[in-house]
Amino acid sequence: GVELDPNKEIVPLIGSKEGIAHISACYVNPGDINLVPDPGYPVYGIGTLFAGGEVYRMPLLEENNYIPDLEEIPVEMASQAKLMFLNYPNNPTGAVSNKEFFEKVIEFAHRYDIAVCHDGAYLDIAFDGYRPLSFLEIPGAKEVGIEFGSLSKPFNMTGWRIGYAAGCADILEALYRYKTNIDSGNFKAVQYTGVEALDNPASEDHVLSMQQLYKERRDVVVKALQEAGCPLSVPKASFYVWAPVPKGFTSQEFVAHLLERTGVVVTPGRGFGEYGEGYFRIALTVEVKRLQEAMERIKEAVKF
Repeated sequence: GVELDPNKEIVPLIGSKEGIAHISACYVNPGDINLVPDPGYPVYGIGTLFAGGEVYRMPLLEENNYIPDLEEIPVEMASQAKLMFLNYPNNPTGAVSNKEFFEKVIEFAHRYDIAVCHDGAYLDIAFDGYRPLSFLEIPGAKEVGIEFGSLSKPFNMTGWRIGYAAGCADILEALYRYKTNIDSGNFKAVQYTGVEALDNPASEDHVLSMQQLYKERRDVVVKALQEAGCPLSVPKASFYVWAPVPKGFTSQEFVAHLLERTGVVVTPGRGFGEYGEGYFRIALTVEVKRLQEAMERIKEAVKF
C-alpha cells in the first residue's frame, strides 16, 4: 500500500549492502554521530567509521524484545546524530518491530532532525501467518527516512548484487548523487532480471514457498535447541535463530567449543556488537538434512 515516485523515491543499488555502506558518506562529517543498533549488521557501524563519524550504540536487549529504548539515548547524542539505522525483521536476533515503535521513531527523527535508514532485507521472510511491517507503511515515514530492500533474500539472488533504497526523495537524491561519483549503476541485464523477479505472476507463490522452506528449517533448529534445554525465543521472521550460550561460556568460547566437539560452525553474538555477548546465531541457509545432522551433533555435545 505504499506509493512511490519511481523518478524521485527509488534508487537501485548494487545490493542493499552497498547503499547501507555509502549513505553515511552522504551525511556524516568527522565527529558526527550515527545511532546504530547493537547487536546489529556490522556495516552500519563500519560505514559510519569510514565516513569519519562516531557510533552511538543503541542496545537491543532481550527484555525489550530487541527494540531500542529511544528515551535512553542522551539528548547530547541525539542532537549530534545524523542517521539512525534500524533493521526489522532483525539480523541477528530475528526480532520484529511494531507500528507503535515506528511511530516513536518518526517523532524522534523530527525532534532531532535525524534521517532514518531502515534495513528491510528480511521483510519477505516470515512465518506462521505473520507479516512484517515496512517502515514506509507508517504515515510520515517518507518524510524522515528511507528503507533498503534486497532481492537476495526472497529470490536467492545474493551473487547478482541488486537491491534498492526507497522513501524520502531528499535523502535518496543525496545517495544517488554520491553513487554517480563512485559507480556506474547495475548491469542492465541484472536489472531486467530483478524486474522479472518482482513482476512475474509466480513471484508471490515463490516467496510463500521460500517462507515454508525456512520455516521447516527453523522448526528443526528450534526443536533441537529446546530439547537440549536452551531457553530461546522462536523467531517470527528472518532466517536466523538467536539463542543464549550455556552458562560458563562467552559467545566466542562456546562457538570454539562447538566447533571442536561437533565440527559445526555457528556465529558468536559478540561479532555483532557488545550487546551480542552471551548469544550465538544459527543461519537457516543450508538444507534440512544438513541442519538435522548439525543439530543432532549439538544435542549430543551440549546441554544448556
